[in-house]
Amino acid sequence: MSTCVYVQIRCKPGTTYRVAEEITLKEIHSELYSTSGDYDLLMKLYIPSDEDVGKYINDHLLDIEGIERSLTTLTFKAF
Repeated sequence: MSTCVYVQIRCKPGTTYRVAEEITLKEIHSELYSTSGDYDLLMKLYIPSDEDVGKYINDHLLDIEGIERSLTTLTFKAF
């Protein structure tokens, strides 16, 4: 079973659309949205159960140039 996480992504000014395009090309997300507020993008993804959440995000997402900061929210149960 996979773990559902939400990742908010803050991009360097002027890079949001390029970052979103690179995320899309990696095909790791379930959903990806542009947002307002402190973060520029909101991504929903499922981490394979045999993967460490932090390492997976570091290895598959945070290597994209233009990402300044991220905030990951783990989920536990759907109602």
